[in-house]
Amino acid sequence: MIRSASEILSTLSQKYRQPQMKLQQMTRRGEIMQVIRGLYETESDTPGEVLAGAIYGPSYLSFDYALSRHGLIPEGVRLFTSASFKKNKAKFYKTPFGEFSYSDVPADVFPHGVNIENVESRPYAMATCEKALCDRLYKEHPIAGKRAMETFLFENLRIEIEDFRNLDFDFIQKIAPLYKRKNLYILSKMR
Repeated sequence: MIRSASEILSTLSQKYRQPQMKLQQMTRRGEIMQVIRGLYETESDTPGEVLAGAIYGPSYLSFDYALSRHGLIPEGVRLFTSASFKKNKAKFYKTPFGEFSYSDVPADVFPHGVNIENVESRPYAMATCEKALCDRLYKEHPIAGKRAMETFLFENLRIEIEDFRNLDFDFIQKIAPLYKRKNLYILSKMR
């Protein structure tokens, strides 16, 4: 279970005179694991997906991680890539549970196309396939036109044409203008 340091210290202060020392002792013994400063996990086998939103938020899993999980790109991705908003800088955390990166997307687009999924009965937020692709293109340098976009999608990202055709373009056309980027404009016209 994910716990903040203040929650743990509050509980420990009811039994121990030096709760901070007891927390350090529990961490050394492996009874509890420090994820990042101020955040702890009580179970050593907690999936990284569950921790992604707690480490830095609000956020949801997106970009290459979500594209891989949805099967749109062939590579397996070990880095938990997440979208955040109004943070104005990218963040990276290396933890005992994996590596996590966070990048901003526009606030207007942040709540769209995000589903609550479960792993081992524990919820986490992840972008739909279409939203993850839009987020990925938002981060990419400007792409010159439709042909360059096709090269990027089908050669660089190695998306299968049939998978691309099966995307929900109504949703993409709805959210693309919210990004205010040329890449998303080009994508929305590729139906």
